[in-house]
Amino acid sequence: MQFYRGLDIGTAKPSGSERCAIPHHLIDLVDPDQEFSVADFQDALQVVRRDLAERSTSPLYVGGTGLHLRCVVDGLDLPGSWPEIRTRLEQQVEREGLAVLRADLERLDPVANARIEAGNARRIIRALEVIEGSGRLFSSFGPGFTTYPESPVRQIGLRWDRGVLADRIRQRVDVMFRSGLVDEVTRLLDAGVRLSRTAAHAVGYREIIDHLNGQMTLEQARESMVTRTRQLAVRQDRWFRRDPRIRWIDVNQDPVGESWSVVEEAMEQCLRA
Repeated sequence: MQFYRGLDIGTAKPSGSERCAIPHHLIDLVDPDQEFSVADFQDALQVVRRDLAERSTSPLYVGGTGLHLRCVVDGLDLPGSWPEIRTRLEQQVEREGLAVLRADLERLDPVANARIEAGNARRIIRALEVIEGSGRLFSSFGPGFTTYPESPVRQIGLRWDRGVLADRIRQRVDVMFRSGLVDEVTRLLDAGVRLSRTAAHAVGYREIIDHLNGQMTLEQARESMVTRTRQLAVRQDRWFRRDPRIRWIDVNQDPVGESWSVVEEAMEQCLRA
């Protein structure tokens, strides 16, 4: 979500001073009313990679969703986009419910159906969009997310105790509110910005917009952000722990200090390679 200009506080975007001290890439690429697909990300990634390779610079990739990380680590055979089909499917969900589309996906592509969580409407719609638009099974694209080939990218995961992580998420949301998240969203709305379909999935912005529109109190917006972030953390944990290539570090106090020896080791191995 840091691709989007103006979505700064709610995405924990690096500050100006941090970006001056250490060059950052793939940030502030598009306006928040624009769509930015995983395929768009992959194209932008290749541009950055070529530039860094020409300067003999090794990048450190940080954060991102599981799907974006697989683009970095493995590259993906990504299907196209068919907005008209997607819109029709979204309208069908509103009329008939998600179970109807889930049954369609089970009939058309049972492999893809088994890989998608039952309540993940966005992924179910996307799978059916691709099947209808491309004429190919959604599960036929790429090597499959259950395949983990060798990769030159070394992956390090930081793992917190679940209770500690929950506390850190709440603290993070509190910091965002104190830093002016409500004012940030207000400025976007006053400027006439309408979040694109992909940008609207950024945790926090939907909640604050609903609050400003009188649909929930500020405290309800805060609690919704905490809940959605915790749900996101659980989904990410399930996704990442399936990858046997990730070296996990159990964090107790200091994520930087406790992981730095592993980072140094990985960097040295990359340099030797």
